Amino acid sequence: MAVVLAIGTMKGAWVARSHDRSSWDLSGPYLRGWEVTTFGRAPGGDYLLATGSSWYGAAIHRSPDLEDWQQVVDGPAYHADAGRKLERIWTLTGVGERLYAGVAEAGLFTSDDDATTWQPVDGLNEHPTREHWQPGAGGLALHRLLTDPADSSRMWAAISAVGVLATTDGGTTWELRDSGVTPVIPSDQPGHCVHCIVADPDDADAIWRQDHRGVYRTADGGRSWEQIQNGVPGSGFGFPIARDPATGHLFIVPLESDEYRLPVDGRLMVYRSANGGDTWEESGKGLPADRVYTGVLRGAMDVDGTDPGGIYFGTTGGEVWASADTAESWQRLPVTFPRVLSVKVLDA
Repeated sequence: MAVVLAIGTMKGAWVARSHDRSSWDLSGPYLRGWEVTTFGRAPGGDYLLATGSSWYGAAIHRSPDLEDWQQVVDGPAYHADAGRKLERIWTLTGVGERLYAGVAEAGLFTSDDDATTWQPVDGLNEHPTREHWQPGAGGLALHRLLTDPADSSRMWAAISAVGVLATTDGGTTWELRDSGVTPVIPSDQPGHCVHCIVADPDDADAIWRQDHRGVYRTADGGRSWEQIQNGVPGSGFGFPIARDPATGHLFIVPLESDEYRLPVDGRLMVYRSANGGDTWEESGKGLPADRVYTGVLRGAMDVDGTDPGGIYFGTTGGEVWASADTAESWQRLPVTFPRVLSVKVLDA
């Protein structure tokens, strides 16, 4: 199977291509020197990526071929009187002919003209609880948006350190859905630091989340959650969670603790579940047996949706790992990149 793997780093983007998920051809760097925070696809077919800079802010770039990139002139931006700054773009999600951008400082923007211009989703951005939103260690970020393939008016947004917000009316109104999840800020105000969420494409109400305080799942669209990290080493802390739609396997990368954020016992491990999180096991062969003290960020893991499943992740130490057999075995791409922020499987 042919795979196009986009890799975003602190110093630019690379594209890895493979026809057998074993040997890889690499091109790049593109946008060298820029933070590349996420990738997406415009409804018209162009590839998209987002860049960030402490000096120049966030921007979206588009390309017809993953080689020649042009900046979108009128990208997402808060109004001057909004009292907040758009720092980074963390997700680009398509819903039919509409495209959404989730950003930090936490907010959501939408485009109905092929990513040319963007408008704020005021129902979320001006949520009644907004004044109580607080950042986590990585800032105040809307970093993941899930949609219901059967009903585009239903969506779930993950915001760190606020929680999961859901809409059933296309984004006009949103409600917090974190019942059963341990907050990081104990109070009657939003304070759930959700790190990543994934859903079953055949049942949008079945959602899993890697949270600051553990791994959770819901069967009712987030109205109630149960903790499911039994058998996972460490405290349940971690960043990414991925679900293979072909096999239903879940994948996480456990870290030692909230305080240290290092691999448990100095071992880079991917844990997988074949039963929706009832039980977990350490996956496969090929990951380093020696001590490794790098992590995997929330946007740096993806799957290709084939059977057997292809799973890919990048580390803060610049390594990218790939499995073509549902994590039975792993191989490392023969390149050391800058710190990896995002890994995304793109349609060829």
